[in-house]
Parts: sequence; structure tokens; C-alpha cells
Amino acid sequence: MKLLAIDTSSVACSVALHFGSELCERHEEQPREHTRILTPMIRSVLHEGRAELSDLDAIVLGNGPGSFIGMRIAASVAQGLAHGAGLKIVPVSSLAAVAAQVFAETDANAVIVAQDAHMGEVYLGAYRRGDANIPDPIFSERLHGQLPIDKLDAADARGRIAAGFGWQRYPQLTAMNEALFESRSEILYPRARYLLPLGALALQNGEVVDPQDIVPAYLRHKVAEKPASAKP
Repeated sequence: MKLLAIDTSSVACSVALHFGSELCERHEEQPREHTRILTPMIRSVLHEGRAELSDLDAIVLGNGPGSFIGMRIAASVAQGLAHGAGLKIVPVSSLAAVAAQVFAETDANAVIVAQDAHMGEVYLGAYRRGDANIPDPIFSERLHGQLPIDKLDAADARGRIAAGFGWQRYPQLTAMNEALFESRSEILYPRARYLLPLGALALQNGEVVDPQDIVPAYLRHKVAEKPASAKP
């Protein structure tokens, strides 16, 4: 499939293109710079892959949960691109993208992903290794305080890894739940290249939305305004 993937749900700004045999990626951890660098990164991967937006099958969007502002930036840019090229958007979990990277790079059989949600909370997801390293959710992604995770059993900790910046941000969360995992990964933020296989599967399953209907997965306070589309 020919896909462009975008994620700005964290301090990382990440873009990847799968086009034919080409896999092109740009990934930078630059807080508060997403608006400035996202469009040049998209242009760069399209140029490297010798691709036009009109050649693509869809745009894969890292749809959070994560930074409110970051998610809106990616959603707005994706909307503008998709409108202009007549493409659908494939929303994919940014937490699942972190899990997909862990599965691709380790032999872990399960991952608990925690990302900083501020206010003493994290965005939490847990996944089993599925076919082709596709993360299989153990429970629905949620907001979680610095509390024990009651949805997981310490008896199943063997082969389970913790990933994401939330563990580093909140040591108390780690201390309360360290019996649930074997080790902590250094993988902190989603990379767009790991959105690509998730997006390809979702596209095959028809899990697409029209650009005007995209709503980022805010989780907190059910903030559900549709971001205004923006063109790069």
C-alpha cells in the first residue's frame, strides 16, 4: 500500500512514507516546534520517495491519545492534505504505535504503554503481541492516575515490557506497578513508521474516515471539537 503516516501527539514530530519499495521517515523530538517542522518533513519524505499525494491510498494519522495541541496540529494538516488530494484518513492509536515498535525490536509478548497526560495522569494502554507484530489491546485505552493497574495480573509479567514517557515522568506509577512487567523499554514516543502496518491493516478492514469527520482521541473531558483543516 502507498501510505503517508503522521504523528505529533508527543514531543516527537514524526512522518513516514511507504511507497512501493520505499520507506522514508523523518523523526525529530522538538517540543513546541511541530507547527514549524511538520510540513517540511512531509514534503521531504514525498520528495525522497518520488511520490505525489494523489498517488497515495490514504493518510494514516496518529490519533492519540496525547498532547491536545499536538493532536490537533497533525489532524488539521492531515485534513488539509486529504481534502486536497481526495484521500481518506486512517486514524490509528499513537499508544499502539509505541507497542508496535516494542514488538518489532524485542521479543516481548506484551507491552504496557503510558504517556504523560499531565495533571498527575497518564494515557494508558496494554497490548499482546498479535499476528505480524500487530498490537492486540488487552483493555480499552484510558486515563489513569498514579495508581495500581487493576486490569493486569502480576502472574503474567514474564515477557511483558513497560514503554512510553509516562513511566519516566511519574516514578510513583512505576513503583506501584513494577510487579506487572519484567523491564522498561527506552522507547518513549511514537514513530510514524510503526503507524504504517497498523494503518495498512485498518485500511484493509475499511476503518477509514472522511477528512472532515476526524476527531482526535482526547480521552480527557471528552473534548471532541473537530479541528479546522489546514493546508501545508
